[in-house]
Amino acid sequence: MTAATTSGHESGTNPGILFEYALKFFLLSAFLELVLYRLASRLGMHMAKLAEKSEAVRLTFQTLSSLGFVLLNVTSILLFLVLFILLIQKLRESVWSGRFDGFLVPAVSLLVVLTVVYLLFPPAMVGAVVYNLVSLVILAILMAEFWVTHRLWAQRVTVGCFLLGIIGWIYYQTVSTTYGLLGIVAPPPLVNEISRGGEALMVLASILVLWSYGSMSFFTKNKTQRKWAATLLLSGSATFLVLLYIDFFLSLYSPALAEDARKAGQGIGWVFQMGMGYTFYLPFALYMAGFTCWAYTVIKLVLIGRLAGYGLGLMFMAGYALQLSHLTLMVVVGFMLMTLDKRGTLGKLRNKAGTVAYSPVTPAFSHIR
Repeated sequence: MTAATTSGHESGTNPGILFEYALKFFLLSAFLELVLYRLASRLGMHMAKLAEKSEAVRLTFQTLSSLGFVLLNVTSILLFLVLFILLIQKLRESVWSGRFDGFLVPAVSLLVVLTVVYLLFPPAMVGAVVYNLVSLVILAILMAEFWVTHRLWAQRVTVGCFLLGIIGWIYYQTVSTTYGLLGIVAPPPLVNEISRGGEALMVLASILVLWSYGSMSFFTKNKTQRKWAATLLLSGSATFLVLLYIDFFLSLYSPALAEDARKAGQGIGWVFQMGMGYTFYLPFALYMAGFTCWAYTVIKLVLIGRLAGYGLGLMFMAGYALQLSHLTLMVVVGFMLMTLDKRGTLGKLRNKAGTVAYSPVTPAFSHIR
C-alpha cells in the first residue's frame, strides 16, 4: 500500500477530524453557555421579584440556569480537548507549529496544570496573582507570534486593542489582589481608570474586526458584496444614531417613558456586567455597534472555515472580566487559533494533519511556516 493510500485510508481518524468537530461543538457550546448560564442566570437574579410572583417565570429561569450549568461543564471538557490537540500538534514538526512554541507550550501547559490544581484546591490570593501573571506571559508570547505571522496592520491593530483591553482587566485584578494580600488599604494607582480604558479598548476591538477581517469593500467588482456592504453601512449607521440619541428623543416625547428606558438600560447593564464584565459606561450605541460588527465577521469567517472566526468568537465570548478559569483558557485558545489562521482553513488543516501523521514521505511542512 502506498503512502498516499495509507494517508487517505487513515484520514478518518487523524487529529484534524477530531480537532475540526471538537472546535465546532466548542464554539456552539460556549455561545449557549454564555447566553443560558452567564446571562440568563444573572437575568433571573435581576428579576427575582417577578419570579416570586410567577411560578412559571421562576421555573423557566431555574431550568435555564440548570441547563447553563450543564453547558458550562460541556464547554470546559471541549475546551480541554481542543487545547490538548493544539498542544500535541505543536509538539510535532507540522504545519501547526509556530516560531515561539518552545516558550508557548510550557507556559500553556503550566496554566492548564494550575487550572486543574485550583479546581481541586481553591487558590488563595497568591495563587490568583500567579495565575494572572502566567496568563499575561502567555498572551505576550501569542502576540509576538501573531505579529510575526500577520503582516496586515489592520489585523495587528485589532488584536493589539483586544490584548491591551485584557491587560487592563489583568492589571485591575492583579494589583487589587496584591494590595489586599499586603494589607494595603489605599486604592491601587489608576486601577479604575485602567480598567475602564481596557473596556473601551475591548469595545473598539469588536468594532475593528469588521475592518480587519470582515472584508467589506465598496470598491469590489462583486455586485453582491457591494450590496451587502451598502446595506450593512446604511442600516448600521441608522441604528447607531437612533441608539445614540434615543434618550433625547424619548425625553421629548415623554419624560416618564425616558426614565423607564433608563432603568431598563441599567438592568441590562447589570446583567452584562455580572456575566461578561462590561459596565456600559460608554454610550450603549457603541456596544451595539461592536456586537454587530463582531457577529457579522464571526459568522462570515466560520461559514468559510477560517480559524480566525473561531478565534474571534471565543475571545470575545469570554468577555472582559475573566472571573472563571475556563474563560481565561478560552482567550488563550482563541488567540492560538488567530495565530494559526494563516496556515489554512479547517479543511486544509485537516488534510495536512492527516498527511503529517501518516505519510512517511513528508515528515514536516517547514516550507509553509
